[in-house]
Amino acid sequence: MLRPPHVRFRPRRVQRLSGLSLNRMIPNILTLLALCAGMTAMRFAINGKFESAVIAIIVAAVFDGLDGRVARLLKSASPFGAQLDSLSDFVCFGVAPAVLVYVWTMSQFASFGWAVAVFFAICCGLRLARFNTQLGAELPPYAHYFFTGVPAPGGAGLAMMPLFAGFEFGDGVARQPLLNAVWLAAVAALMVSRIPTFSMKRFRVPHHYVVPIMLGIALTAAFLTTAPWPTLIVVGLVYLGSIPFTIRAYNRLRRAAEASRGSEGSASAVIPLAEQHESLRGGR
Repeated sequence: MLRPPHVRFRPRRVQRLSGLSLNRMIPNILTLLALCAGMTAMRFAINGKFESAVIAIIVAAVFDGLDGRVARLLKSASPFGAQLDSLSDFVCFGVAPAVLVYVWTMSQFASFGWAVAVFFAICCGLRLARFNTQLGAELPPYAHYFFTGVPAPGGAGLAMMPLFAGFEFGDGVARQPLLNAVWLAAVAALMVSRIPTFSMKRFRVPHHYVVPIMLGIALTAAFLTTAPWPTLIVVGLVYLGSIPFTIRAYNRLRRAAEASRGSEGSASAVIPLAEQHESLRGGR
């Protein structure tokens, strides 16, 4: 059939395939690797390989620290990644440490020991849920430098401190089920508390402190390779000892903000919503 001379043939447009670049998938891949490490830690604990279980949780913490920073670096933060990150944190730093401590010692208390382990996991889940609900809240700028309660990775590290002591000094006192039950419940309470703890997300190092801090990090890394368990104990004790200073710094900044609010107005006393969304990953 002949077409009229005024009709032109139009090339058919080829629809482009929509997809996601590999670079934007890297943060979610790191989150999934952390989740795999957390699940593997529980398998090691069930098989009685407690040192391997602890190392697996530490590896999960490393991946958890990387995924948020990589997401911000690649500008690939998304609500899906944030929710996946929270679910991974609940498994790696809530369920896995609870199962590890229960299998290590608190199984001697049967139902009571399991109840304490469940309590720790629930407190971790509540802590993560509270963090997620603060995404749309208007917070004063000084609050952006602090977490509310101990973050999930920090809580997991504190919960495993008796294991660190048992690996280094023997099971003696460190493996007492009652001691571990009290310690695990106390760490769980710190996670859901309103105590401010310092956040490293917006920490700025003064120029004259750069070299000493780098030397301190290098020295800590050297001790971690030669004497990991005493080093982790010291790190945990230093973190606990810093909490009173963090509370004092938070109260000082809060009083200063309240004093200047009347003169400068409260229009600039909130954190932009976009900035909160950007910082959702990597800070629980």
